[in-house]
Amino acid sequence: MTLRLRPSAPALRLRTLLLGLVWLGASCISTTARHVAAVGDFEAGRFDEARTGFANPDTIESPFLRGAELGMVELTAGRFDAAQAAFDGAVDAVRELEERALIGPANLGEQIGSLVINEGVKDYQGEGYERVQVHNALALTYLARGNLDGVYVETRRADKLLETEETLYQKKYAAGGFAHLISAVSYELQGRLDEAYIDYKRMAEKGVGLELAGRALVRIASRLRYDDELPALVEKHGQPSQLPQDAASIVVLGGLGLGPYKVEDTAALMTPAGLAQFSIPRFVPRAQYLSPLDLVVDGGTPLRTSQVENVNDVAAINLQDRMGWLAARSALRGAMKLIATNAVAQSVRREHGDAAGIAALLVGSLLTAATERADTRCWFTLPAEWHAARLWVAPGERDVELRYGSERVSLGKLRLERGETLVILVRSLGSRLYVHSIGGETIAAVPTSPQS
Repeated sequence: MTLRLRPSAPALRLRTLLLGLVWLGASCISTTARHVAAVGDFEAGRFDEARTGFANPDTIESPFLRGAELGMVELTAGRFDAAQAAFDGAVDAVRELEERALIGPANLGEQIGSLVINEGVKDYQGEGYERVQVHNALALTYLARGNLDGVYVETRRADKLLETEETLYQKKYAAGGFAHLISAVSYELQGRLDEAYIDYKRMAEKGVGLELAGRALVRIASRLRYDDELPALVEKHGQPSQLPQDAASIVVLGGLGLGPYKVEDTAALMTPAGLAQFSIPRFVPRAQYLSPLDLVVDGGTPLRTSQVENVNDVAAINLQDRMGWLAARSALRGAMKLIATNAVAQSVRREHGDAAGIAALLVGSLLTAATERADTRCWFTLPAEWHAARLWVAPGERDVELRYGSERVSLGKLRLERGETLVILVRSLGSRLYVHSIGGETIAAVPTSPQS
């Protein structure tokens, strides 16, 4: 005869309590050690190691986050085809959510406000600002590859998604400047000044990148003879600059530093019925060196970049707008756990005495403390700020250099044709610059970045 051991009733109830609470709010979902290591490789300029780390599904389970992190590594390294493929993967992972959001902001609100039994078991689909930034990054890959139609598609998508977030939260974010700037530059590359003017005007209306946008508005209004608008623009932004004959231009588009990361804020209260707890995430800016870039041509006066988007600020405000939903969801889950803990503890106490009931209550409270955690996943490789500058120069051979604190990166001697635009993509990590130029003919080459 086979002896079969059956657990006692208290053991069964405690097991039920254990499984139920784990189901209600499993382990803390946060950044893995592999994720941290990959970010460290990226920050140190070890792009091959970072790529290997981020490409591993064991590093990041979320397809959106994995594609976003990997894409930023490839973009910073100047591997534009690979960057585009990775960012496309991130977009594909959240396409259904984006389509619902674009149909109507209420659909996005329903998605955010719905009860999630465990914040961590759901697939991470990015904060609203992160989904916008993926399209900005994709636009850069299209610009680098000379596909201007792709630029328009991605910048318009970014703008529409931003408008959805603003409508949902009834707020105007100081955001969208980078997408409008990339779009405007692309229109100018095709000579479509009237459409570029619209993008610059949107920047001015939003109050982002105003220094760049204001000068561009005056320049284009003067060129297109927008006589009804020009006087007000000149009064606000100054007289149009005198450009060299058949001027070429140099456009700097730079991502500075690393964006914010999430930490967990937890509130706990011990009640006669057990532990009540809820947890919410909060963004924290990194302690890091951040300074505008300086563009120096032929050893002349440096032209300093202007901030066109502050990712740190937008991230914090965007998350704050979701805080009511997140806190409500966490509080509801906490209440469900409290009810479950109290019910089991009372049942155990009735059948097996006060000591067993107290033990069951203690087990439930410990599990509540261990399982009700905030989701602290986020896009780590995103810049803290986007900067830009534009300098008009006479065509011909030009020595081009970028400066960032004590860092100096020379692009060498470049020949610019009449009317040509040289686009320089820059990323700062720590005190180092990683630079890639698009356009111009190299006359005397030098390494364009410390590592790439």
